Amino acid sequence: MADDPRQLTLYVQSKKAVTSFYRAPVGPGGSNYAGIGIGSVPAAPTSPDEAPGVSDSSVHFLSDDQARCVAVTEEIAAQRGYRVNVVDIEKVGRIERLIAEHLKGVQRFPVLITPRGARLEGVPEFTPVKLAELMPAELKAVRAFTYLKVRGGDLDRIRQILETLTPVKELHFLTGDWDILVVLEFPTAGSNKRTVLDFVTERIRGIPEVLDTSTVVPEYTLTKFPLF
Repeated sequence: MADDPRQLTLYVQSKKAVTSFYRAPVGPGGSNYAGIGIGSVPAAPTSPDEAPGVSDSSVHFLSDDQARCVAVTEEIAAQRGYRVNVVDIEKVGRIERLIAEHLKGVQRFPVLITPRGARLEGVPEFTPVKLAELMPAELKAVRAFTYLKVRGGDLDRIRQILETLTPVKELHFLTGDWDILVVLEFPTAGSNKRTVLDFVTERIRGIPEVLDTSTVVPEYTLTKFPLF
């Protein structure tokens, strides 16, 4: 069975803390304080062997920087339709074959690995931009690209007009046959190719300086940019 391309593994390395604390013996009623008079304090044991209430246990905890990496990874994965399996190498052991293969040469934790072997290693790498690159996602909005040929004149004025139009997300000024590339984005609900072209012909072509337009509406769009 092939690996799920939307399943990522995030390896973290926790720290172990060993704690020793006294637990009062549990009485017949289930209370730790059964049989102890009000205001009395249980005597401290002289050694662990003499007191069954002493418990030696280890707990694992993540440093705050690794915990933050886990949180931001899970948040972005949820936005983009991915699943993250978090594995603490200190709990499962370093000698397991799968972990040994995946973590060969790793020097810093956490490490995020895709089924194709791409990875992020170390806290500084866990930025929204780099996580988005590792998790390409389908756009939920309708995006289009419109080339504009404009009459020579005040480009600042044309830019200011285009900036006021809500669907206009990016402006790129060009040299060659076309003068400006406009990136448009519309919400999915109720949007289609005609919605885009109606906007271009009515709003953008309505600007006096715009002489001609040519619009491309993709059938399918995948992005590595962060989704905001």
